Amino acid sequence: MAVPSPCTQVCAIDAGTGWCAGCMRTVDEIAAWGSLDDDGKRAVWQQLPARRAAPGMAVKHIDFWFDPVSPFAYLAFERLPEALAGLSYRVAYRPIVFGALLKHWEHKGPAEIEPKRQWTFRQVHWLAHRLGVPMATPPRHPFNPLALSRLAWACAAPGSTPNRFVCESVLRHVWRGQGADAEDEARLCALHAALTPRLDPAGDAAKQALRDATSAAVEQGIFGVPTIGIDGKLFWGLDALDMVAACANGDPWFDAPHWQREGASRPGLART
Repeated sequence: MAVPSPCTQVCAIDAGTGWCAGCMRTVDEIAAWGSLDDDGKRAVWQQLPARRAAPGMAVKHIDFWFDPVSPFAYLAFERLPEALAGLSYRVAYRPIVFGALLKHWEHKGPAEIEPKRQWTFRQVHWLAHRLGVPMATPPRHPFNPLALSRLAWACAAPGSTPNRFVCESVLRHVWRGQGADAEDEARLCALHAALTPRLDPAGDAAKQALRDATSAAVEQGIFGVPTIGIDGKLFWGLDALDMVAACANGDPWFDAPHWQREGASRPGLART
């Protein structure tokens, strides 16, 4: 599998650091990208998290919870750099198990209600078209995403979360696979070889990391994917990215009483 470009379509070189505000590469690295072999491209990717976390750069910490099975998570992941353009931020990407959220909150997924499934895929393909994001639905959906999420956690550095390159590779395996089966064994083996995980994705440590991330998400009240956390606030869904950007930019709306007021519990009819 070819190593993808870090380009986010947000191209602006910071005069102080010499790094692109979108992808964090230097001008020389951007110019040389097409001539680098895969090892050279991976070497560039490995430098990007430290650059984004450099003093004076990582102003905002953002959490991004997702499951590769979700097309909305894929689209939100692809659009996130554009939504946060001009900000200094660091993202902790946290693969979780969407099915476990549904079970905990006793809720059906969109694909479990046939008319809703039909609408969901029509809508996400329209959104992908409008956003200019390539997308191809796998032939079987929903599928079991555990192997992919465990692989992502197996690639994480000790005490850290999977980096953007790993998460991009996993999500694009599903949603840019030219309609191929996301669980195809040969494709999974190729993805494993390309990502060279630190841990065995089928081992206890990777499985536990995914369980822990999912349990922590439930404890925080997360009910769906994608969910984005910033400044102690949670935002759900692709269409919340504009709210995320406004919050990150310090919009005073988020400090006004209505944020707490509208999120408070209140009496109402209960379905039986």
